[in-house]
Amino acid sequence: MSLAYFLVHSTASSAALPTPSERWVQAFADGQWATWNNLLARVRPGDTVWMPVSQPQWPARIAELLAQRPGCLVVVLSSVPEDAEGLRALDAGARGYCHLQAVPELLREVEQVVVHGGLWVGPSLVQRLVAATRELVQRSPASAGAAGCDLSGLSEREAQVARAVALGKSNKEVAEQLFISERTVKAHLGAIFDKLGVRDRVQLVLRLQSNVHSDLPGVRP
Repeated sequence: MSLAYFLVHSTASSAALPTPSERWVQAFADGQWATWNNLLARVRPGDTVWMPVSQPQWPARIAELLAQRPGCLVVVLSSVPEDAEGLRALDAGARGYCHLQAVPELLREVEQVVVHGGLWVGPSLVQRLVAATRELVQRSPASAGAAGCDLSGLSEREAQVARAVALGKSNKEVAEQLFISERTVKAHLGAIFDKLGVRDRVQLVLRLQSNVHSDLPGVRP
């Protein structure tokens, strides 16, 4: 069974071991926290390490952790998330990037995504990645005749959810737009991922971007 670890660091002025946020503890009742040296001795492949950007030289720490303990998963936590910082986290090898004070339900959702091989980043960063990818695709002559994503295999509601996500909306925003619960949105996303062969929101957005403004089956403008 995989474990969740929160990386903490001791300070010279305090003998007590710092603890993660209360929300993280609520999200992972069996979660553990450890200093750097203890973490390296305990973490195993498949475990998720939650690393705050308050960690000294955190990008280097991610690289070192993945080099010494390949197979573990890293999620970076920031008290003030920014796209540039999120890109640094992904570039260092992190699988997720989110707010340090995210609610427990969201933290658990992030873990589920990364454990199943996906990436988790905020909507604005997703859109930035999409824009960069689209620009590269447009510059490539080989992609000029590439076909768009076929959404005919999705139900009407699944297509509506997919289109909303492709526009960078969060699960909560999608639920409010379509007058359904967030649980239902998650269920639809799971079905969409399976049908389209993608692992996470980032791959879904990239796959749908070429179609998002077209007349999709079952999707109303």
